Amino acid sequence: MALMPKRVKHRKSQRGRIKGNATRGNKVVFGDFGLQCLQGGWIRAQTIEAGRIAGNQYVRGEGRLYIRIFPDKPISSKPLETRMGKGKGEPEYWVAVVRPGTVLYELGGVTEQQAKVCFARLAAKMPIPVRLIRRRPA
Repeated sequence: MALMPKRVKHRKSQRGRIKGNATRGNKVVFGDFGLQCLQGGWIRAQTIEAGRIAGNQYVRGEGRLYIRIFPDKPISSKPLETRMGKGKGEPEYWVAVVRPGTVLYELGGVTEQQAKVCFARLAAKMPIPVRLIRRRPA
């Protein structure tokens, strides 16, 4: 199940810069525990899917895993050993752009110890440092 948009306005996008901290998507909303990133960066669709599979394998039937990010940025690259020029390369894969503080995954219906073990498995797959956060009582 490849995560990518159904359709996009522009097929290729510029790289851009990641400035500042996340102001949206930085709180635990759906579950009781969240996996929050500590650095900005790109997370590939394959990485998000690998995290989803690892998390769902751990929680099985007792909990629920929520994915809070979606890869909507196409990353293009030119083939190896190609000369300069001849335009921009074709889209190769999709990434989610995350800022520091963005909640990547959430877990509900599990104990804190189970959430720690599950998020430790997910953290091993992430390309950026992450930490466990709890839901703030409203």
